[in-house]
Amino acid sequence: MSDGDCEMRFGFHAAGGIELHFAAAGNPAKPLVICLYGFPEYWAAWREVMRALARDYHVVAPDLRGFNLSSKPEGIEAYRAKHLVADIAALADHLSPGRPFVLAGHDWGASIAYAYAFAHPERLTHLVIANGVHPVCFQRAIFRDAAQRSASQYINRLRAPDADVLMSEDRFRRTLRMIAGFSKTDWMTPESEAGYLEAWGRPGAMTAMLNWYRASPIVVPAPGEAAGDSFLLSLPDEAVAIRMPHLVVWGEADEALLPVCLDGLDRYAPELAIRRIAGAGHWILHEKPAEVADAIRLFITGR
Repeated sequence: MSDGDCEMRFGFHAAGGIELHFAAAGNPAKPLVICLYGFPEYWAAWREVMRALARDYHVVAPDLRGFNLSSKPEGIEAYRAKHLVADIAALADHLSPGRPFVLAGHDWGASIAYAYAFAHPERLTHLVIANGVHPVCFQRAIFRDAAQRSASQYINRLRAPDADVLMSEDRFRRTLRMIAGFSKTDWMTPESEAGYLEAWGRPGAMTAMLNWYRASPIVVPAPGEAAGDSFLLSLPDEAVAIRMPHLVVWGEADEALLPVCLDGLDRYAPELAIRRIAGAGHWILHEKPAEVADAIRLFITGR
């Protein structure tokens, strides 16, 4: 691999009143892989995986709406899934017009990757998820599995009106602690931490990032509470089907998303492959970037 393949390039793309900042690596003439991350990260969550894939692919990781250098519209409504999917659709059509591409997502990025796959199956050759959840499987796990419901209580805390202040005070002490609570963080160097603090400290960023949780339809009852109802569980299978080859790379030491979240996924994904990685946790992109990249390459090419 040449140094040019690994070199990160940066740009902005504007559509629908939203400007997305993005990082890119690899030759733009090669097949496109768009990589989406989750809370509370930014494009650099995928940095090492991007470098590992750059020889063979044009790999692009946008800062998602509300994060880091991308636009931060006000209000919860601006963070509904339809708007987040529209952002990715516009970026993909700009980067790969008329040519299907690979979409990869982790955590919240996985949720938007799934939503994009439901809405635009003809645009994807492959869907890759790393420690992320299909919305119906996740909602079912929260309702039926006590351990997953307990593990998901942080969602309600992040939806609270004062979460913005609490997650920002003392130089984002609670945000850093939350990261450490989901799985090991020996990958968090002083340089990495500085990058996160800079991204979180941008005006309006923490409120915008937390609005992803506030806008989500996922219902999280308190432990022991009646499950109630969720429109997600009433959706017909065809509305949440994955019509392209689908890979899940799963770190088995994840403390936020438990293995029960994968139960029933094959009902919606007939071309499903699951690659489990022992010892990796929720931050698998940082913990095992080479293994994640190898799994993606093997899945796409078969070799």
